[in-house]
Amino acid sequence: MRNKPDVRTSELRTCESPLPEEGSVIADTRLVEQVRQGDQRAFGVLVTRYERRLIRVILRFVTDLDQAEDLAQETFLRAYERLDQFDPARRFSPWLFRIGVNLAMDHHRRRRHRIWGILFSEWSREHVLDPAVQDVSPQRDLQLEVRRVVDQLPEKYRTVLVLRDLENFSSSEIAAILNRREATIRWRLAEARIRFQELWERRQGCQRQGSQPAETG
Repeated sequence: MRNKPDVRTSELRTCESPLPEEGSVIADTRLVEQVRQGDQRAFGVLVTRYERRLIRVILRFVTDLDQAEDLAQETFLRAYERLDQFDPARRFSPWLFRIGVNLAMDHHRRRRHRIWGILFSEWSREHVLDPAVQDVSPQRDLQLEVRRVVDQLPEKYRTVLVLRDLENFSSSEIAAILNRREATIRWRLAEARIRFQELWERRQGCQRQGSQPAETG
């Protein structure tokens, strides 16, 4: 059993341990084993490796950067405390991101915020704002419409859509993060895309009807 000192990610980030192969499953497993043997510096390597992406993922659920950073630190602290529960036969990163996503979602359930619309501010590469375009208001209006549609999706669909289409996690990784079967994730993703398309077309149809001039007698 390893010792459990007061871990701070800011301290762990300064570790000088040499980095094994970046993102390697074998490297992660070896680092976890070193931590279990009492090498706190090895956990610092894991923090350095995953902290930036973890914060970015949490920011999909949290609008405030400081809050996202706090939740990321809490994620690493919980992972450290629960490292004995980690199955080394599995990948470390989905296990870590499961803790982070759950913390972010719990944060919003407690506060009853509905901020999911911001998730699709970059919903499609085809609709990212082009700085070369002088008048960006039409694109901004489009993004706002997308946000409003996404906000109507049930949580289980929005979450899968975000992790797959915005953060590019694979279906197997999302299954590990959300602790669901991969077949379930694939079904939810397909359903999420269908629901989004239906809501989008319905909203656009209503807007077109509303913009038509009234008939005069």
